[in-house]
Amino acid sequence: MSKEYYIGLMSGTSVDGIDAGLYDFSGKLPLAVDFYYQPFPEKIKKQIQSLSGDHQSISLYDYGELDTELGLLYAQCCLTLLRQANIKAEQVKAIGNHGQTLYHSPSSKYPFTIQAGNPNIISQKTGITTVADFRRRDIAAGGQGAPLVPAFHQTMFRSDIENRTIVNIGGIANLSILPKDSNQPVTGFDTGPGNTLMDYWIGRYKSSVYDTDGAWAANGKVHAELLKTLKDDAYFSAPAPKSTGTEYFSADWLTEKIAKLPQIAAADVQRTLCQLTTETIAEAIQSFAPATEQILLCGGGVHNKTLVASLKQLLKFPIASTETQGVHPDQVEAMAFAWLARQTILGLNGNLPEVTGAAKGVILGGIYQA
Repeated sequence: MSKEYYIGLMSGTSVDGIDAGLYDFSGKLPLAVDFYYQPFPEKIKKQIQSLSGDHQSISLYDYGELDTELGLLYAQCCLTLLRQANIKAEQVKAIGNHGQTLYHSPSSKYPFTIQAGNPNIISQKTGITTVADFRRRDIAAGGQGAPLVPAFHQTMFRSDIENRTIVNIGGIANLSILPKDSNQPVTGFDTGPGNTLMDYWIGRYKSSVYDTDGAWAANGKVHAELLKTLKDDAYFSAPAPKSTGTEYFSADWLTEKIAKLPQIAAADVQRTLCQLTTETIAEAIQSFAPATEQILLCGGGVHNKTLVASLKQLLKFPIASTETQGVHPDQVEAMAFAWLARQTILGLNGNLPEVTGAAKGVILGGIYQA
C-alpha cells in the first residue's frame, strides 16, 4: 500500500514553539512517522506576545513582518522534519498549518479570529500544497471557530465500549466529549485557562518559560479567596458553545483580580492558578459529561504533575494519557491539523456544528497550491 503523507503544524497559545508532525494516512487511522519541535526564537516570541497583548495600538507593519517571519519559520520546520524523516517534499500530499493566534474574538459584533504565519510562503518554500486559515470559515458559518480538534478526536479516540472525554491542556484547556453511542453527537468547548496564566506567573517571578512538573505550584497553597475571585468570572458559567483565548485570560485579567485582595505569596498564586485550571476542567466534565468512563489527557499540561494529581483528586473517572491510545500527548494537535488539511483536500467538512455552534458543517481553510 502506498503511503499518504501529511504534515501538521501547530503553535498554540502557550507561545513556546512549533510542533511539526509527519503522518501517514494510508491506513484506517493515521500513524505518526516523525516529529520535530522548534522552540520560538526569543525575538519572535516577544513579537507574538507584544502583538497579542497590545490590541489597541497594533502596528500593521509589525503584524506584516511577523506574518512573514512565522511563514519562513514554519517552512523551515517542515523542511527539517522531512530531512529528519528522509522523506521528499513531493511525497507529501499537503501541510496543515494552524498558524499562531494573535486574537480570537468570535462573540464580538463583527466576529473574527487572526492567525499569523503566511501560508503562501510555506507553500512556496517547501513545494508542498498548504492548507491554512481553518477557523474563519467556521466563524463565517456562525460558529465560534474553536475548538476544532473534537472532530479529529472523534475519528481517533471514540470507542464503542466506553464514554470518553478528551482533555487538551494547552495555553487554553478544552474538552471533547465522545459518547460511545454513535447516535449521540460529539460535543466540546474551551473550559478556560490551561497553562497560560501559570506560564505568565512563573515567567514574571522565576524567569522560567513554564513550571516544570508543577514543582513551584506544589510548594504553594491554594488561596481560597483568590480562587473564588477567579472562578466568579462570567466565562466559566456561560453556556456552550464557547471558546476563549489568551486575549481574555491575560496578564491584565489576572492582575486586576489579584489587585482586589491583600498581598498573596507568589507560590500561593501559582498553586491557586493550577487549581483554577483543574477545578474548571473538572466542573465542566461533571456538568456536561457526567457519564464519562475514561478521561484521556493531551497537551503540555500532561507534564504538570501537580495539575494531573489535582485533577485525579477531583474526578473519580480513570485518567490516562492519549499515549495509551497510540498518540503521544504532545503530538495530538499537530496530527489534528494534518487530519484537518486532509479533510479540506478531500472536500470534506472539518468542523462539528454541535461543538462550535456553526449553522452547518463546512469545509475549512484555504488551499495554497504548491
